[in-house]
Amino acid sequence: MKKTSTSVPESPGGLSRRSFLGGAAAAAVALTANPLGATGFFGRPSGSEPGGGFKLKYAPPFGMFAEHAGKNPVDQLKFMADQGFRAFFDNGLMNRPAADQEAISGEARRLGLDAGPFVAYADFGKTSFVTRDPEIREMLVERIRTAIDTSKRTGVKQTLVVPGRIDERLEWDYQTTNVVENLRFLADICESEGLVMVIEPLNAKDHPGLFLTKIPQAFQICRAVGSPACKIVNDLYHQQITEGELIRNIDRAWDEIAAFHVGDNPGRREPGTGEINYRNIFKHLHAKGTDPVICMEHGKSLPGKDGETAVIAAYRACDDFA
Repeated sequence: MKKTSTSVPESPGGLSRRSFLGGAAAAAVALTANPLGATGFFGRPSGSEPGGGFKLKYAPPFGMFAEHAGKNPVDQLKFMADQGFRAFFDNGLMNRPAADQEAISGEARRLGLDAGPFVAYADFGKTSFVTRDPEIREMLVERIRTAIDTSKRTGVKQTLVVPGRIDERLEWDYQTTNVVENLRFLADICESEGLVMVIEPLNAKDHPGLFLTKIPQAFQICRAVGSPACKIVNDLYHQQITEGELIRNIDRAWDEIAAFHVGDNPGRREPGTGEINYRNIFKHLHAKGTDPVICMEHGKSLPGKDGETAVIAAYRACDDFA
């Protein structure tokens, strides 16, 4: 890894994916069926916690603690580690200049922080995976090859894809078959490079018209693809709205789940501000004996430093289980 400046600008759009989804895509990282195996992304043994660290790998995004740490992502990583966080995530990692990617990954490695998925493709406005259009497939291959380059540069091994919109003129089963075939084609490319795609179901109330909405649907697709390079990122905010039974669906789809996104509902803010019992969910995940990255993809209930302090306190409260 070549030497780079540690002065790294914030990701375009900060916390929210929506700020950079229009136009280019974003990237996300994926895990295998046993999310981290024996070690984390950057080499620290899975489950080894720094002093005062959290039991699980809650992963703040850049911008979450900017009031305390400043706007430089490298300084934000230091603050995360000082607070006991064991991971971070950056939806927009693939959109950053190579030098910034290297500065971020180098500091994360030094601090022993693992990384959650970065976005490779998430265009909510297009029919894409549901089609057999060769130009669409060529575009998807290009996005995945860029994700592979990002993964090689940073060491992050998961990349997120959203299969796009439904095609109202095409029978549902044809669309499902096309999604499976497109993912299988991309998974063949990813497998040889050690990159895992994670597909994300999103709720139809916030994002009407998208093809992938449920965990059982994502599970069926991953089983049909049949590749360790195609897994699920389970966004518990979305799935509480879509289907509920969060713990049961975690268990039923467990072999295909590689990472998590979290946010309480309503409001998509930190745990404890809504109706999801995150303490029980995190206790359940911890009892399963693996250590997936849990991306804190949500806003804050309070402004300024008070809001950042409230987020840290919320995760400490949820992490306080025997």
